[in-house]
Amino acid sequence: MVSAAEQLASNLNFSALAKAEELKKRIWFTLGALLVYRLGTYIPLPGIDPTAWQQVFNTQAGGILGMFNMFSGGGINRMAIFALNIMPYISASIIIQLMTTVSPTLEALKKEGEAGRKIMNQYTRYLTVVLAAFQAYGIGIGLQGSGGVVSNPGYFFLISTTITLTGGTMFLMWLGEQITARGIGNGISLIILAGIVAELPSAIAGTLELGRQGALSTGLILIILVMAVAVIAFIVFMERAQRRLLIQYPKRQVGNRMFEGQSSHLPLKLNTSGVIPPIFASSLLLLPTTVANFNAGQGPNWLTTVTTLLGHGQPLFLILYIALIVFFAFFYTAIVFNPNETAENLKKHGGFIPGIRPGERTAEYIDYVLSRITVVGAVYLAIVCLIPEILISYAAVPFYFGGTSLLIVVSVTMDTVAQVQGYLLAHQYEGLIKRSKLRGRNR
Repeated sequence: MVSAAEQLASNLNFSALAKAEELKKRIWFTLGALLVYRLGTYIPLPGIDPTAWQQVFNTQAGGILGMFNMFSGGGINRMAIFALNIMPYISASIIIQLMTTVSPTLEALKKEGEAGRKIMNQYTRYLTVVLAAFQAYGIGIGLQGSGGVVSNPGYFFLISTTITLTGGTMFLMWLGEQITARGIGNGISLIILAGIVAELPSAIAGTLELGRQGALSTGLILIILVMAVAVIAFIVFMERAQRRLLIQYPKRQVGNRMFEGQSSHLPLKLNTSGVIPPIFASSLLLLPTTVANFNAGQGPNWLTTVTTLLGHGQPLFLILYIALIVFFAFFYTAIVFNPNETAENLKKHGGFIPGIRPGERTAEYIDYVLSRITVVGAVYLAIVCLIPEILISYAAVPFYFGGTSLLIVVSVTMDTVAQVQGYLLAHQYEGLIKRSKLRGRNR
């Protein structure tokens, strides 16, 4: 039986969008904020020679540096003020979330609701400043050691680079929060999406140019295109996949009327963690190699070894990448979905799973089901991200055709469309309520 909400959602169209003034304001604000972000990726860092840096970048674009450039929307390639992008904030979020499992203070803050979340967000911002400053200082040292890239090397350049790049990251963090609050939501994810999508046309043109020059065969290019379409279709299918648990509500009496028992479903997404695990995994793999990548061959031997072992296609990189994806798939699922709270809410409202005792047994059953579907979700994420990574490493395919980038683009696009549909649905409900009130007054 199709619910009224589903019927209403199926009727959403562009005419409804035209009437939703609040939604249009949110969309325009989001587009304006993303335009500001894109402009920032073209403002070069003061004190560097763009031509000399381009030569250095081209020699290392196939490794970690190229992957960092993908997440920064081309900011590394142009060494812009937004070169660090939002990655230090993501790394800080990972660390704070991990610390909640070992720190009783943070765990207590997490349970305090909105007030606790505000304090934790403030801790995340402080840690973002520290991580961004560390990475920015490492980039400054690396640029000075790259030979001819910096016009006037010295402490002034290091300080200005650290302040500029750290300020760029903090501005993007603020911009993402504004998109979430005043735009259409998913601010941080939309910033990453905008960077990937903006550089996608040049990546396609570069791939076709490699085919024209004979560096990539026509057959390989066709295989890449077919694989990209297949991966996108697979991602859409898996992101929409759900395991629905039947929830039964008993008969209830209101006054002199007896209402029949109802049934509904508790939807459990196959991939509850969404796009977070690949982003977290990539962020952690990028963090320790920020300095090592620039100082390869000039710093300590262990830095060179780290850079070599964590290169794309290397066994250690692939093993760590898969392990981190699987870990964060379970970790983030445990954060965003609490079986005990769900079971308690069902019990309060009289709902139960047939054959399962309400309360603790229901929580155990939900956790049992969720753990098993998360295994499937983690394997799906690992497959989507691993196969293209191997193709990138051994066939010189641009990073923008990789599984991580495709997963981010498809998942964030689906979430954004769902957000827009939610606003339209709320707008249409408000219109129905107003019309019903007017009819009541006319009578």
